[in-house]
Amino acid sequence: MENQAHKRRVHYSGTHPKNYDEKYKELDPERYKDTVEKVISKGSTPAGMHISICVDEILSFLQIRPGQKGLDATLGYGGHTSRMLEKLDGRGHIYALDVDPIEIVKTKKRIRDMGYGADVFTAKQMNFADIGKLVEETGPFDFVLADLGVSSMQIDNPERGFTYKHEGPLDLRMDPERGQSAAERLKELDQDEIEWMLRENSDEPYAREISKEITKVYRAKQKIETTTNLYNVVDSALAFLPSAERKDAVKKSCARTFQALRIDVNSEFEALEAFLDKLPDALAAGGRVAILTFHSGEDRLVKKSFKSFQKDGIYSEISTDVIRPSAQECGENPRARSAKLRWAIRAEGN
Repeated sequence: MENQAHKRRVHYSGTHPKNYDEKYKELDPERYKDTVEKVISKGSTPAGMHISICVDEILSFLQIRPGQKGLDATLGYGGHTSRMLEKLDGRGHIYALDVDPIEIVKTKKRIRDMGYGADVFTAKQMNFADIGKLVEETGPFDFVLADLGVSSMQIDNPERGFTYKHEGPLDLRMDPERGQSAAERLKELDQDEIEWMLRENSDEPYAREISKEITKVYRAKQKIETTTNLYNVVDSALAFLPSAERKDAVKKSCARTFQALRIDVNSEFEALEAFLDKLPDALAAGGRVAILTFHSGEDRLVKKSFKSFQKDGIYSEISTDVIRPSAQECGENPRARSAKLRWAIRAEGN
């Protein structure tokens, strides 16, 4: 038997790990369950994990029964999917889609390790905008879920470039193997286009100042290729603010700027519109759909689509008000605070 090199654990300065790679216990939840439970109990999300939102509310509405066929249009960490599989009790099938080639492999293994084989669970790397192609293969579904939030695994991993809080490449792609990175996309846009993107995708109040500063950086032949680069540009753009309010304003504007870029790079609104247009044909008679949004623009699109199809008699019933996570859930998982849940039911005879 060959001698294997001893693999030492990650060393870090101080008493607690700060960087993503240093959080080796959180990244291995099966081995270090106590550590993961402690992190969650403090209202934080462990590195490499994602805590599903509105699970009870979603399951209550979908009314999943053994023998049904369902779709999780946004698989992510698989938290919603695993709970829906429990409801099937080994009879029926759930299909799940995800555009992320990195996370779908991990989640598929995670669900297989729970005991759910190919007879009840199928994962496909596919954008939910292509739901029509899936239905040609599977037929319509009894229930559909779409959780439009970005998974914590993507946000927390510096290599994905989803947040200004960690140094990393300015990427922001859900599928890093396709399309342009955020850094490449930003270089193509002029000042007016950047300003429009910031206003349209994230309601950024300082869109003009930030777009002007980004353009100034490029004109000076400087680069914006990392998350820190973009943070510094936003910080410079808001230098005119009083020092007492500047720090908080920079954080909020950075979060909105990254959101706007992510939506643009991944064509998220276009994908959602395509999904919503094809959704009625993906639902069996009496089929139920629940959609969880985290952005006012997403919520407007879902609300508009549901109302339009109800008016045409295609949906027999839709939610009249959004359902929000409970105060307890928001306290335990701060990322749930902006969540809004809407639902619709496919008409029986249309």
